[in-house]
Amino acid sequence: MKKKKMSGGANALSKPLGRWGWFFLGPVFAAFCIGFVWPFLQGIYLSFCEFKLISNAKFTGFDNYIAAFTDATFLRSFWYTAIFAIVSLVLINVLAFLVAYVLTQGIKGSNLFRTVFFMPNLIGGIVLGYIWSMIFDGVLSRYDTSILQESGWGFWGLIILLCWQQVGYMMIIYIAGLQAVPEDMLEAARIDGARGDQTLFRVIIPNVMPSITICTFLSLTNGFKLFDQNLALTAGLPFIIQPDGSAIKTTEMMALNIYQTFYSQGSTSPGIAQAKAVIFFLLVAGLGLAQLSITRKKEVQQ
Repeated sequence: MKKKKMSGGANALSKPLGRWGWFFLGPVFAAFCIGFVWPFLQGIYLSFCEFKLISNAKFTGFDNYIAAFTDATFLRSFWYTAIFAIVSLVLINVLAFLVAYVLTQGIKGSNLFRTVFFMPNLIGGIVLGYIWSMIFDGVLSRYDTSILQESGWGFWGLIILLCWQQVGYMMIIYIAGLQAVPEDMLEAARIDGARGDQTLFRVIIPNVMPSITICTFLSLTNGFKLFDQNLALTAGLPFIIQPDGSAIKTTEMMALNIYQTFYSQGSTSPGIAQAKAVIFFLLVAGLGLAQLSITRKKEVQQ
């Protein structure tokens, strides 16, 4: 009898949820379709069109994609972005893990340090870009150079900026993972006489793999999607003049290249920019899914 009452009570509770579920989910789902699904599908269609206004779009087939793949500026921005994403991924995750590891060792003022490291993540990318542009220009002016005039400095300036912004955020995720490591496993390692490095690489890191998976995914996608910091700090400068008279910006990343293409002069520019955006989406989505698949296989099941 008790089982029947519990079952009946559960069914009674589930009926209102089923009846009102779509009432509450409906507006959110409608907003998602209007604000994301429809523009996404329309963007894919426009990547096959020549247009200045959406209402006057003219279907041109794969012309925009051919123009995108033969655009030297786009290919340059792709390799520049790929190298940047790899370097920033490694540095951000190594630094974030080291900071998180130190702050979980019971040092005094750890909560204050966590707050200080996390605060840069609260500042907008445009603001950070202009702040660090002034900092770098002020420092490098002593050596008669400028961050906007040296592509090497531009690359490492963007790396420093992104690390300063993202390390604190990733640190929080790593701290959560480190605090979830089973204490009995750490105690067993100490009893067995494991050294600190053995405990770190054979006990702690395998148990922190879910956090590593999340942080690696976020670092990779953030590195590829970087736009506002790139615009504010270097704006893609300096540029190289090609033999045909065209200019290639040496610190221009893919998102900024798409933006510049869309607003450049020419009747085919918006369509080419839209094709670049679709290529960009497929690239980031593919890399993100591949990274998630690889790192999840190494997670420890507890």
